[in-house]
Amino acid sequence: MEEKILFTEQQKFSQWWIWLLLIVLNVFFIFGINKQLIHHEPFGDHPTGDIGLLAGFGLILFVTLLFYTFKLQTIIKEDGIYVRFFPVQIAYRKYSWDKLTKTYVRKYSPIAEYGGWGFRGGISKSGCAFNVSGNQGLQLAFSDRQNLLIGTNKPDEIKEVLVKIGKYKIE
Repeated sequence: MEEKILFTEQQKFSQWWIWLLLIVLNVFFIFGINKQLIHHEPFGDHPTGDIGLLAGFGLILFVTLLFYTFKLQTIIKEDGIYVRFFPVQIAYRKYSWDKLTKTYVRKYSPIAEYGGWGFRGGISKSGCAFNVSGNQGLQLAFSDRQNLLIGTNKPDEIKEVLVKIGKYKIE
């Protein structure tokens, strides 16, 4: 039997400075390709070869498309919490209620606690994190003393759902 979905959220990277940087880099390479390959004028004081210029543009374009496709998807069902950071994770990862000792919403510092946004491995005492924007998250503490923070832009809704089903546990 399919479990009922109680909460769902999908987030994408929304930091303006990431998109500005990627757009500037793409325009830079397009300008360079136009100047060097179309008008046959060297691009810069020490121009790279045509292949290097195209490879650099290809790499920046790939990174831009990758950031565009990144999605953090969170689903809360009656049997647990499901998370997917697409395209890094194709399938959802399920966190069952019986493995969790704490589930609560909290403010956090993405840079200070986790070193930024994205999938952040357990390099700090805060544990791992899936986050793409903001500074609010669903904190999960597991019975094996591991921690996972799932970023959210809907902290009040998550808290309301967890309280309603009796799964909001701070201690």
